[in-house]
Order: sequence, then C-alpha cells, then structure tokens
Amino acid sequence: MNNVNLHTGAAHQVLNEVNRVVLGKQQEIAEIMTAFLANGHVLLEDIPGVGKTTLAIAFSKALGLNCKRVQFTPDVMPSDLTGFSVYNREKEKFVYQEGSVFCNLLLADEINRTSPKTQAALLEVMEERKVSVEGVTRQVPEPFLVIATQNPSGAAGTQLLPEAQIDRFMVTLSLGYPDFNSELAIAKGVGVNSRTDFVNPVTDANTFLVMQREIHDIYIKDVVYDYILKLITATRSNRYLERGASPRATIALVKCSKAYAWLQGRHYVVPNDVVAQLPYVLYHRIMLSTSAKMSGVTKNQVLDEILQSVQPPYMGVKR
Repeated sequence: MNNVNLHTGAAHQVLNEVNRVVLGKQQEIAEIMTAFLANGHVLLEDIPGVGKTTLAIAFSKALGLNCKRVQFTPDVMPSDLTGFSVYNREKEKFVYQEGSVFCNLLLADEINRTSPKTQAALLEVMEERKVSVEGVTRQVPEPFLVIATQNPSGAAGTQLLPEAQIDRFMVTLSLGYPDFNSELAIAKGVGVNSRTDFVNPVTDANTFLVMQREIHDIYIKDVVYDYILKLITATRSNRYLERGASPRATIALVKCSKAYAWLQGRHYVVPNDVVAQLPYVLYHRIMLSTSAKMSGVTKNQVLDEILQSVQPPYMGVKR
C-alpha cells in the first residue's frame, strides 16, 4: 500500500514538471500519463505548432526516459525505424544498425504523411515491442511508448491510417490551442533556452516500470466489469454508428480505468473512472454511419448518449 502511494506521488511530480512547460493543458497531460501508466500508446490529432514535440521531450525528461523523434515524410522507409545491416570492412561482416524505435519514448510526428508500409512497420513494433530484421528478432527497450501525431483529415499530403492500425493506439486526444493567459505566459517566457531545458527528472525507466506493474493490482468489482462491457456493447447497436468498439477497446478501457484510479490514489476502480476514460479510449474506435454524418451528429454526442443510456452500478453499502 505504502509503495503505491509513494509512486503515485512521484507520478504527480512528473505531471507538475510537464505542466510547467506545456501550459494550460493539465487534463490532456494527465490523460497521456494515464495511457503511459497503462502501457499504451497515444495518438494526437492536431495541427502543427501546438507543442507536441515539447510535450514529448518534457515527459521523457521528467520520467528519465530516452526519447527520439521521427518526422514522417513520404520517403521515410521501414528500415529507418526498425534498423538495417551495413557491411563493416574492418570486421569483414555485416553489422546491425539500430533504427529509431530503439528508445523508451518515440515521437512519431505526422504519421499520416508517410507510406502505408512504413506506418505498418511502426504499428507492428508498437504491438509486439520487438523488431525482426534479416531473420533476427530484437526487443525494443522497456518501457516503449509512442506519441504519434497526425494532421487533420484532408490536409495536403496525408494518407489516412487504416482503421485496424488506429485501433492499436490506446487513447486519442487533441491538445488544441492554449487559452489566452497560457499563450501569453508562453510568449513572455521566450528566451535563449528551450522551456524543456528546465524540466527536472523525477523518476527513471526502472521506477516507471514499477508504476506500470502496480496498475495491475488495482481492484475492479464484477459490477464495474459489467458496466464496462455494457458500454462497449452499446456502441455495437447504436443507431448512429456503422461500427462499434472492438474487444481491444474493452481491454484498453479496463487498463485506463485502473491507471486513472491509481493516479487518484485509489486501489480500486469506481464507475466515474470508467466515465472519465471512455471518450479517450473509444473516440478513434467507432465509426459514424452515413445518416449520422448527414445529420451532423458527432462522435462525442454519440458517446454522451451511450453514457446516459447505461446505468452505472451502485457502489455503496446496501442497508
């Protein structure tokens, strides 16, 4: 119990460090931390210039993780990510050169600007946490987390990620523009040094792995499991949805609910934890029907309707 509380405090120190450099985005930063604790990857749907790179660097420094960034363009090859072998004349043999995925935190910037083959290579590593090159399988470091960004649909030079690949991301969200006061503070803070230079390390990779393991010990009552499954199955019969959430969404919602409860300092999940995580976990996993699009119905409206239609379980003591 005490160890859990101690590590929860460290997690909040990490959030404080990131919030010092990425201003006005406390909720989004907390959600990214929740996904990381649940050992999941994050997809940011955003326009350029809202601080995604700063966010990734700040997280990597505060968590004590090795961070790399890949700017995806049409000419980025799968081997740039997974690595390749080159001939070494001195050793008279081929020597493997690691690709960009060999790090703890990878910022995959504008993932929908590269080829489907390169997209698939990254998403395979995200799922398997290993790469196979020339018949040799190599594990990527632990933890291995990805923050991927994609430009808005329809932007020049973009290719939509296949639905099956989008499903590999645990959560999706958008940073968006900062509020007026936050952007004013950003403007006043412009100087010689980058804002991320002032981020202090709070944990290291080993400590963060302990945090992730503690998430598995968070307790969920059977009635809360039932609540989660009822919400998921409701997406599969909703009149506005062409396709509902997959079983992978069920697993993701369980993990994120546990991680969110852990961040609140609790050792058990309550229905409000599930409600808080549902939009982030399901938004990219549901598809609106043609009639919904013609009627102007949004995904958030559908998710709100589902939350209203499913009664949360009573968690108190019956008298």
